[in-house]
Amino acid sequence: MQQSFARGRSKSVVVEKKRKRVAAPQQGSASKAPGKPQPGATQRKGETPLAAKARELGLSEEELLSRQRAIQRARAEAAQKEESRKTAEAERSQRAQEEQRLLEEKQRREAEEAEEAERRRAEAEAEAAAAAAAAAAPAKGDPDDVAPARREGPKTKDKPKDHDIDDADAMLEAMGGRVKKKGAPGPGRAAPEKSRAKADHGRRSGKLTIQNILDGDEDRQRSLASVRRAREREKQRRQQGGDRDKIQREVVLPEAITVQELAVRMAERAADVVKYLMKQGQMVRVNDVLDLDTAELIIEDFGHIAKRVSESDVEEGFIADDDPEDSKKPRPPVVTVMGHVDHGKTSLLDALRATDVVAGEAGGITQHIGAYQVKLKSGEKITFLDTPGHAAFSSMRSRGAQATDIVILVVAADDGVMPQTVEAIKHAQAAGAPIIVAINKMDREGANPQKVLTDLLQHEVVVESMGGETQAIEVSALKKTGLQELTDAITLQAELLELKANPDRAADGVVVESQVEQGRGSVATVLVKRGTLKRGDIVVAGAQWGRVRAMIDERNQQLKELGPSQPAEILGLDGAPEPGELFAVVESEARAREIVDYRQRQKRQSVSAAGAGGASLEQMLARLKSSEIQEMPLVVKADVQGSAEAIAQSLEKIGNDEVKARVIYGAAGGVNESDILLAKSSGAPVFAFNVRANKQARQMAEAEGVEIRYYSIIYNILDDVKGTLEGMLAPEKRETFIGYAEILEVFNISKAGKVAGCRVTEGVVKRGSGVRLLRDDTVIHEGKLKTLKRFKDEVPEVRAGTECGMAFENYEDLQKGDLIECFEVEEVERKL
Repeated sequence: MQQSFARGRSKSVVVEKKRKRVAAPQQGSASKAPGKPQPGATQRKGETPLAAKARELGLSEEELLSRQRAIQRARAEAAQKEESRKTAEAERSQRAQEEQRLLEEKQRREAEEAEEAERRRAEAEAEAAAAAAAAAAPAKGDPDDVAPARREGPKTKDKPKDHDIDDADAMLEAMGGRVKKKGAPGPGRAAPEKSRAKADHGRRSGKLTIQNILDGDEDRQRSLASVRRAREREKQRRQQGGDRDKIQREVVLPEAITVQELAVRMAERAADVVKYLMKQGQMVRVNDVLDLDTAELIIEDFGHIAKRVSESDVEEGFIADDDPEDSKKPRPPVVTVMGHVDHGKTSLLDALRATDVVAGEAGGITQHIGAYQVKLKSGEKITFLDTPGHAAFSSMRSRGAQATDIVILVVAADDGVMPQTVEAIKHAQAAGAPIIVAINKMDREGANPQKVLTDLLQHEVVVESMGGETQAIEVSALKKTGLQELTDAITLQAELLELKANPDRAADGVVVESQVEQGRGSVATVLVKRGTLKRGDIVVAGAQWGRVRAMIDERNQQLKELGPSQPAEILGLDGAPEPGELFAVVESEARAREIVDYRQRQKRQSVSAAGAGGASLEQMLARLKSSEIQEMPLVVKADVQGSAEAIAQSLEKIGNDEVKARVIYGAAGGVNESDILLAKSSGAPVFAFNVRANKQARQMAEAEGVEIRYYSIIYNILDDVKGTLEGMLAPEKRETFIGYAEILEVFNISKAGKVAGCRVTEGVVKRGSGVRLLRDDTVIHEGKLKTLKRFKDEVPEVRAGTECGMAFENYEDLQKGDLIECFEVEEVERKL
């Protein structure tokens, strides 16, 4: 029903509807009898306090009991919650800040509800006392006294309960005190209306539920229209450039930065930065690159702090500093086997490993670097690096010397010191690694170890027998003799070096070799120098990075971790890194991408700078000269990256100032369609070294007319390219003198022009030969002999002492007494 209030206000209240319904006169005349006491003042005869209270509230006794039970349950639940809250207080203190804030709000709300209930109870007691004093002596049968009773509900008789009026009032206080205020007795209607007006701001809307009793009245929420208006005002204020809280940021400023990136780092609008630059007289766009000084000025004017950094700072901390001595532990030595080609390096290593690697090598020579670890009978481990001995693999030998602790110089006893032996000595001396001389092939006839030791003296290698510090061991890889002495010498040298490393740290080391294999992807052979490499680590090697998916040793066994001085193949990199590059484990993928992006950018810049021409006159002349050089473009694919690099370096050394070979692309892996397309566009053949082309590449090569040459020995590649370049060379012209002739008379013939009558004074004159006209011992013309006649007949040649007639091609300035020199030009093929 509609409940009316002062000043014309009204509201729908469910409770009022129920009161009006139960206050009907047909419920009995007992409640209307005149002369009865007012509610709350006296108790009828034979009526229980609960029935009297129900009659006072206008409710049935069942309804009052159900409400009391609900209130008791609510209070019991509230008490149980309070007890649970106290027992779990220690746990709630450890929860997140958001939960703590919600808990504090709930406690504050409960405190406010308790204070409100206490205030209402005090007001109710004061009103009840005032009403009791005013009705101390009421007139019996007064209609005004009966009116309040008429408005109350009928009395319902039930079984008497052991409750008094005070207990019923206490239970009804939990309902908010509204019923008590409305039911307060008084001489008139003024007091209840005033009470309702005071409490009007806190009245409930809707039904009275247990949830409302527990949670209390909720504050009035903000309307949606008000929120929209506030948002619109905030948007207008921002558009008009209203004041806002300025956050000062530290802006990292690299060597080159665009306007858009600078605005993002300052958390400013790019349009504002462009507008600022336009006010300064600079017309820029968001993608334009700013110099450091301008960017720093913009940052300071926008209220931020500029921090300059170099682009190379991303590599800081990539390779960590040396570890403290107390954290280091002994590690196996890394030994590199070096020497001239076919001196038995791999055979000696096979004898130590009791394996046969030589049988799988084409041409009987090592063409890529290998890494192996040997475990001696004593339990000690030695890591061996086998390097190729061919002259083309100089860079591989250099990398092997840089990554090693000890160098074993293998020299054949029957061959002596050779050019690659000298080169290996220089690499070892440049790396500062101690040398152990292994004189191999002692089982052959003609072996002369003393000559080898004497030849080594020329290169500052003095063995112990000659008063030096270098150990020299005589071995035979075929007969397996002297191997124990060689391993003992390596162990002794390692003890002197005191090799140690910290295994309990992130791993770093060097890439020994890399390749691309079908089904496995990029495979890199690495050698760990420090730390322990584990499966799942993020590795950066050169301009490549990836997560280690698998580690495989030389015996094709899966490894879970890789310690110091231990070599293995790792899978998971996004490309084949360059051999000799350092690798290290980084903490995150973001860090790896940052380093790799910088290195790739630097590589592109170096390539573009090398391709760009200079501005000086000398550089311009060099470019003009180089443009006349004939180039032979090549596409090289090899089994490993080191072989591709060695082939490219060797081919670039072939040539001279006229012709040269240029490797436009060299990489590891099989020949694919992209290689064929590149070769087609460049007009180059494809050289496949120890790899093959797939079916699609072969079909495309046949269709496009691209030649694919397969090689397994590097000698054949160099010989073929050298022969091709020699064919591109212009033949050499050699001039041969054949004779002289003197002009006796000059005849003017109408059809033939001027013809010289001559006598051959020396040698022979041949038709079609080259001639020079000499006048006063000065060459005034050089050309070709057109006509040679003897009397009226054309003759092929005229010998000394014979007269003849001669005419020149396109030249007629002939005089008596001139001398004619005849010669022949011979073309000779040139060699590189």
